[in-house]
Amino acid sequence: MSLLTAVGLHVQVGHQVLFRDLGFTIEPGQRIGLVGRNGTGKTTLLKVISGEREPDSGKVEFRRGTRIGLLRQDPVFNAGDTVRTAAAKAFGPLIEAIAELESVFDAMGEAAEDQLESLFSKQGQLEDRIEAMGGRAWEHRVDEALAGVGLGGRMQQPIEGLSGGERGRLGLAKLLLENPDVLLLDEPTNHLDIAGREWLETFLSETYRGAVLVVSHDRALLDRLVGTIVELDRGQLEAYPGNYSDFRTERVERRKTLIRTWEKQQDRIRQEQSFIDRYKAGQRARQAKGRASRLERLIEDEGLEKPLELDVVDLDLPNPPRSGDLVLRTDQLRIERGGRILLDGLDLELRRGDRLGIVGPNGTGKTSLITTLLEETPAAAGSMHVGSRLKTAWFRQRHEALDPSLVLWRHLQDTLSDGRGRDITEQEARNLAGAFLFSGTTQDKCVGDLSGGERSRLVLAGLLATAPNLLVLDEPTNHLDIPTAERLEQMLDPNAGWEGTMVLVSHDRALLDQVCTCLLILHEDGRHELFDGTWSEWRARRGSAEADSVKKPTAKKERDDKSSRRASGGTKSPFSHLSLEDLEGKVMALEEQLGIVDRALGESEVWTDPERLASLQAERVALQEKLGPLTVEWERRASDM
Repeated sequence: MSLLTAVGLHVQVGHQVLFRDLGFTIEPGQRIGLVGRNGTGKTTLLKVISGEREPDSGKVEFRRGTRIGLLRQDPVFNAGDTVRTAAAKAFGPLIEAIAELESVFDAMGEAAEDQLESLFSKQGQLEDRIEAMGGRAWEHRVDEALAGVGLGGRMQQPIEGLSGGERGRLGLAKLLLENPDVLLLDEPTNHLDIAGREWLETFLSETYRGAVLVVSHDRALLDRLVGTIVELDRGQLEAYPGNYSDFRTERVERRKTLIRTWEKQQDRIRQEQSFIDRYKAGQRARQAKGRASRLERLIEDEGLEKPLELDVVDLDLPNPPRSGDLVLRTDQLRIERGGRILLDGLDLELRRGDRLGIVGPNGTGKTSLITTLLEETPAAAGSMHVGSRLKTAWFRQRHEALDPSLVLWRHLQDTLSDGRGRDITEQEARNLAGAFLFSGTTQDKCVGDLSGGERSRLVLAGLLATAPNLLVLDEPTNHLDIPTAERLEQMLDPNAGWEGTMVLVSHDRALLDQVCTCLLILHEDGRHELFDGTWSEWRARRGSAEADSVKKPTAKKERDDKSSRRASGGTKSPFSHLSLEDLEGKVMALEEQLGIVDRALGESEVWTDPERLASLQAERVALQEKLGPLTVEWERRASDM
């Protein structure tokens, strides 16, 4: 039986119909990717399914007991909560049941004999309920989810100190921990780095058992996770079996078939209309009138709209002026922020025509590196040489410099006039706006009234049309829809003919794979790695190295494993020599130390002392690493008693 069924959904915003007479089902365990151009109503559809918004007509029916979880872009948390406390509220009923069970145990110690039977019965009911809700391992699940979304080192920070992106990641972690029957995910990877995206894919693929409906611009996620793609186009849904790559192939074939069918119908209509026009006033007027009536019925009953291909931006770059062969060279470059070393000892040489991708976890200094390479902020140490005849265009993550009062075409006119060194006419600016999919009415909108995706397109239009020979892109696809991102890939492809040099900072693995020929990988401890090759090649090499480390343990590890097996009669647990009481004592001692660290992290002044903060966070991670295996072993043995 379907988890939910939608029938006859209709939503209209002003004069625009987002969707009409929409119907679909979601089955248990189904993984669906919802795609479509920006503005087609994907987010609105998720809100209608979740009940956050009522449709103008139609309804959504759920199987009894089905729980729906919607990922919100602006999650709300209780003031005063820490990151960990906020995430743990996903287990509110479980925590309450455990507390109630503890109260039952306390009551047993003081109960009269005639009360014990009732307490034992209640104990059994509570233990069954606790087991059904996941057992006592909820704390480890909270820690795992927070670490997965990149908040492992900030668990004790008050939520008031989180950025918008961090609040979004916390909202995602809490939603996943709530484990609803249907997950409605609207751009879940927006604030995740590559490690977070890979963790999310693994969690949804291997751990979560419910149904997923996901709106995402991350093609790598859609390829790995979903088994069905549903496209929202001109108010209707069309389903495609398979992942996103399958969808791209199948969609081309379907469009070809539709175009052929439409063209045949148009030929028939033209033939009929020609007969009607020729004989409507002659001896065959009655026959012409009858055929006109039949043609009207045909158009009304069977008339097809012309199939529209997804319009894409015309991003073909004008030929840039030739730069020197050496674009940039660094020698033992060091970058620091707030007393913390982000990058040390970087020897980088960038040659004309190179396509460099910069990747790494959030907070490793990717944007700081860009600002240093472009000489906006100084390096802490080392030297840098910048090549000659460079004309640089820099796409930043934020666009605060935009004048919100300027109309769109005027912004492009000013940008191009400055970039090309001559006055650009209004018509030239409007032509460029049209090439970037800004219609006539949108061209007259103020910049401040544009959506995030529209602002990104506007900035790209201005930058690319100025013919740079060094293009620096900092997360360019964050607000672009998939077709525009794919066209950007085609333009920047090393074989596409553009002769400039590119530096790309991105978590978009598909984009990295298509356009970058070399990589700079930043690590959290200030280390870095230079790799001559594509993202997939580096990922495959890393995976092979990880596999080798598992297959070939060190001699010391082999000795430790053998010793452990001998000590425990065949099991691999390193704690088999400890009694249950010793295990409990170690767990309690570590929990006490963890509590001391947590209380220290809860003090506001700690967050203004980077060295003290880093020390406490490192200490907490070390304690958790010790506590986790001990707790698992203690719970396993306690349950066997």
